[in-house]
Amino acid sequence: MGNTIRWGIAGPGNIAHKFAKDLQLVEGGRISAVGSRSLDRAATFAKEYGAENSYSSYEALFESDTIDVVYIATPHNSHAELTLLAIKHGKHVLCEKPAGINKKEVQEMISAARDKGVFFMEALWSRFNPAIRKVKELVDANEIGKIGYLKADFAFYGLDRDEEGRLLNPNLAGGSLLDIGIYPIFLAYLFLGKPKEIMAKSKFHTTGVEVQTSMIFDYENAQALLYSGNTTESECKAEIAGDKGSLFLPSRWHEAQGYILEKDRKCEAFELLRNGLGYTHEIEAVHDCVNNQKLESELWSHKNSLDLIEILDAVRAQTGITFPFEQ
Repeated sequence: MGNTIRWGIAGPGNIAHKFAKDLQLVEGGRISAVGSRSLDRAATFAKEYGAENSYSSYEALFESDTIDVVYIATPHNSHAELTLLAIKHGKHVLCEKPAGINKKEVQEMISAARDKGVFFMEALWSRFNPAIRKVKELVDANEIGKIGYLKADFAFYGLDRDEEGRLLNPNLAGGSLLDIGIYPIFLAYLFLGKPKEIMAKSKFHTTGVEVQTSMIFDYENAQALLYSGNTTESECKAEIAGDKGSLFLPSRWHEAQGYILEKDRKCEAFELLRNGLGYTHEIEAVHDCVNNQKLESELWSHKNSLDLIEILDAVRAQTGITFPFEQ
C-alpha cells in the first residue's frame, strides 16, 4: 500500500467537502479518486482537492486500483449497498453514519468486511473528538461518581428544505432521528450502555418523515433525556451528572472544543481544541487501523455499531418511523 493511504470519495456532497478539507490536515493520506453518478460533479470535486482520478459511477471507483480506502458519503438509504460493493472489491470502508438503516443491513456490512478481511467502520466522528474522549476518561476514572442522569439534544430548523432532498424525503431515509438523533443516542450509549427500557414519541412531516423525537432511556440506576428535531433550533448541549459532580459539553456538543467540570461547588472550564472541523481525529484512527492491519477500531468497534443500530431500531419501532423501501 505504501506510505500514503489513498482515499476514494463516494458521493461528493456537503459532508464530503468537510471531510476532504480535514483530510488535507492529516499526514499519511490523500484523496486519490472521486466517484459520483455525475462525472462532472466527480471531476469538479477531484480538481478542488487535487485528486487525479474521477469516475462516473461508484462501481467504477471501487473497481479501480487507485484507492485503498473509500469514504461513503451518500444518503443513508445507499450506505449498505455501496459499502457491500466496495468491500466486494477489497476496499477498506469508512461509511458515514448511520452505517445502515437497520440492524440487518449493519450485520451484513460487518460480516462482509470480516469475510473479506478489510477494515470497516461507521463514521461516528464525535467518538474521536478530544473533548468527548476526555470526558469519557473522567467518567471512567470516577471523577463525578456514579452517573444518574444524562441529557443531550440536537436540533436545527429544516422544514424549509427541498422535499426531494435527503432531509425530508422518506425514500432517502430522511428525518431527524437517523441524521442527528443518532448523536444524543450515541452519547447515552457511550456513558450508560444499552438501556433497559426506551420510551419515545415522534412527530411527522407531510412527506411522511419524522421531524421531532423525544426519548427517555431508562437504566437500572439512571435515566437519559434525549431529543432530536428539525422543527426548531435547540441548545445542542449535553450534561452528564453523577453523585459527585457533573460534566458539561457546550454547544454544539457533538463537535465541542472543551468541557466544563462542576464539582465541590466549583465550576471549571477546560479547552480541548479539535484539529480542523473535527473529522481529522476520525481519519487518523482509520489510518492507524489500516496501517496496523486492524479490521475495526477499538474506540468505535463493530459491536458498538451493532448496539447503536439496535437502539435506533427500538426507537423507530416505538415511534412508527418507517421508510417506503423497507416495506
